[in-house]
Amino acid sequence: MAFEGLSDRLQETVKKITGKGRVSEQDVNIMAREIRLALLEADVNFKVVKDFIKRIKERAVGADVMESLTPGQQVIKIVQDELSELMGGSQSKIAVSDRSPTVIMMVGLQGAGKTTTTGKLANLLRKKHNRKPLLVACDVYRPAAIKQLQTLGVQLDMPVFEKGTEANPVDIAKDAIEYAKENHHDYVLIDTAGRLHIDDDLMGELGDIKTELNPDEIFLVVDSMTGQDAVNVAESFNDKLDISGVVLTKLDGDTRGGAALSIRTVTEKPIKFIGVGEKLDELEEFHPERMASRILGMGDVLSLIEKAESNIDEKQAKEMQEKMRTASFTFDDFLEQMGQVKQMGPLDELIGMIPGANKMKGMKNAQIDDKQIVQIEAIIQSMTAKERHTPSIINASRKKRIARGSGTSVSQVNRLLKQFNDMQKMMKQMMNSQKGKKGKGMNFPFM
Repeated sequence: MAFEGLSDRLQETVKKITGKGRVSEQDVNIMAREIRLALLEADVNFKVVKDFIKRIKERAVGADVMESLTPGQQVIKIVQDELSELMGGSQSKIAVSDRSPTVIMMVGLQGAGKTTTTGKLANLLRKKHNRKPLLVACDVYRPAAIKQLQTLGVQLDMPVFEKGTEANPVDIAKDAIEYAKENHHDYVLIDTAGRLHIDDDLMGELGDIKTELNPDEIFLVVDSMTGQDAVNVAESFNDKLDISGVVLTKLDGDTRGGAALSIRTVTEKPIKFIGVGEKLDELEEFHPERMASRILGMGDVLSLIEKAESNIDEKQAKEMQEKMRTASFTFDDFLEQMGQVKQMGPLDELIGMIPGANKMKGMKNAQIDDKQIVQIEAIIQSMTAKERHTPSIINASRKKRIARGSGTSVSQVNRLLKQFNDMQKMMKQMMNSQKGKKGKGMNFPFM
């Protein structure tokens, strides 16, 4: 996961100062030195690191911190604030044109995931903002790029405007806007040509499209795995095109996170979206303050709630809550709720959004393996309808049959049955303790 190494280092560093009743200037200097090393190892631009550390030290040795009742916590709050500010401070929302359609140019080098990101952004606009986007294929130099966008269009059930490889990209874009107006599309996403490296021809063509269309947004798509190279690419594109924002892809990969922490300062342009997986719904709006909180191990409850609201059906949730209350929760319900939570994303990512989860017993360095969920599903699906509804009838011979059918062992079947039984007891206790209390909540019984 992105930021994993940096997050561990920073959390260890700030933990040393959190509970201090008194904080000296020497304590601040030691903390600042460790933070500086952690950021440099994460491939953050050295000038960015220098300014970041300077701001922290200036604020942390101020009288309002040194004389406060909880100076350690005050210092951590300063680190969190400055980390958030480093990435933009607050969310930069996507533009909405006064005169429809809103035009967005997607630019970037080959291999950064520009075409896929164009499809992901269109999907997000439709699902989250109830928009009607049009995808436009303007990479006339690579027939495969046009084909890829058309494939994405089929997967998303979304129209793709293209005129083949012989037409001029500027003309294609202009015609696409007219088509969008006629067919009531409120967003036009233009997938422009990329290159293996920045060259004058590429920039000239992109400049022509920009001049002719005057787009509302120019999003640069960069691969966060490339580290400082991503910052250099962003700087070059910004100098030539005056981009309006950056989309970071592959932030779910094994990247040190330096690009995300450097791009905002170097280009003075916000990170608008982040790619957190390969699926077409794995593009997220970027919230600097939430990311800072996650990096420091403080969780990200707002994002967790948003994921739940977009993936969990409220009516089903209420029905599930009633079953828990009446102790009529079965393996079928268990399977259904597992499916809903799986739609929210990888479990280790969800766990990381829970405040303090990294400090919980057994959570530190724990590997949340999604394959285990597949095994659990296989075991439940190997049960008969009666066994799912009444697990108490599952005897030794039934366990052997279920294990064979699911490709697991009897011990794994026993473990699941015990966990389910323990969970039912826990839910019954929780519901009894909450009798008379009103409120709405989310239930994740297997987490």
